[in-house]
Amino acid sequence: MESVQAIKQRFEIIGNDPKLNRAIEKAIQVAPTDISVLVVGESGVGKESIPKIIHSLSHRKHGKYIAVNCGAIPEGTIDSELFGHEKGAFTGATSTREGYFEVADGGTIFLDEVGELPLTTQVRLLRVLENGEFIKVGSSQVQKTDVRIVAATNVNMFDAIEKGKFREDLYYRLSTVDIPLPPLRDRKDDIHLLFRKFASDFAHKYKMPPIKLDDNAVQFLLQFRWSGNIRQLRNVAEQISVLETNRDISVATLQSYLPAEGSNLPSVIKDKKSESDFSTEREILYKVLFDMKSDLNDLKKLTMELMQNGSSKVQETNKNLIQKIYGSNPPDSEIDFEEQPRVSYISNQKKEEDDFEEHDDNFTFAETVEEEEILKLEEKEIELIKKSLEKNKGKRKAAADELGISERTLYRKIKQFDL
Repeated sequence: MESVQAIKQRFEIIGNDPKLNRAIEKAIQVAPTDISVLVVGESGVGKESIPKIIHSLSHRKHGKYIAVNCGAIPEGTIDSELFGHEKGAFTGATSTREGYFEVADGGTIFLDEVGELPLTTQVRLLRVLENGEFIKVGSSQVQKTDVRIVAATNVNMFDAIEKGKFREDLYYRLSTVDIPLPPLRDRKDDIHLLFRKFASDFAHKYKMPPIKLDDNAVQFLLQFRWSGNIRQLRNVAEQISVLETNRDISVATLQSYLPAEGSNLPSVIKDKKSESDFSTEREILYKVLFDMKSDLNDLKKLTMELMQNGSSKVQETNKNLIQKIYGSNPPDSEIDFEEQPRVSYISNQKKEEDDFEEHDDNFTFAETVEEEEILKLEEKEIELIKKSLEKNKGKRKAAADELGISERTLYRKIKQFDL
């Protein structure tokens, strides 16, 4: 069994943090087995290194290693990508295609951002984990595969389970062994070491002297909260290496390349107010629409009573309904419904009241009300879709999740309303 230091050198992992070392130790220990592993950690901490270590130290090292970014594949095609499809299974399926689980038979699949998988795909994945079986899209034939699954996520899985976005049984099948990776801010002794390594690499790459931080800049570097973790640190080192002519970097120069979150500020938390406000606004809108529908039904009932029983009798037997429609101060005299603006569309039909028969329920005014109701609902639907797309910067998947519909349905609505 290789040592932790040997693995670090082999995979170019920089740092001596105890939590990092423990993560590598766990990867070395589980590699010879076939149990599933879940790597957890923030974006940019280097989660992709762990499955490579596991694969290279396993008996599957001569098999295929396939890394799949689950968050980058559209919901409508991810089943086809993972499990393959038969010819004619859907529009554009001009030939039979092998999925990743078929191609990687005998090897390892790394499912990055596994928390982004649609629920339908999670069911298929659970079956693979349980008995190694899967079915291609458009097929009824069960196929077998022998694949080691290593997954990774930066999502809080318990929150996702509580919200119904991730299956609890799948989580426990994936996380037979959990390997957490610490964020860069918890590896302060490694930050300057990593920066110097990146500076040296970029100096060699761009054929220029390496940059060097002064003491104050080093202290600022260590105290800064690296919300983007190693990826952010690497990008900053590359920018400074390319753009600065003076290779001695002061704290002022370093600060100019970093966002203004400061060294001791708390982590940036996304504002959840907008999401809750949007949900509240949607609930209020639905309530208004249902109330409108109830009022329209009451209006239909009152008008039907008028045509069947006459104005005087209607006023007598429907006092509460009249008060609901006309307010707390209805007219003192008998209500002439044909002169009221709420039912003025009846007179527009240029028909006498006696033209209607008691058994005829298909009145023109009812059709008009339904058309107006449908149009209003459609307008509100368009407004909700526009707001959600604007809020999520045009990202259809995020907008669809927020609206509670599938991405395919949202795409159809966008085409239907020409948004």
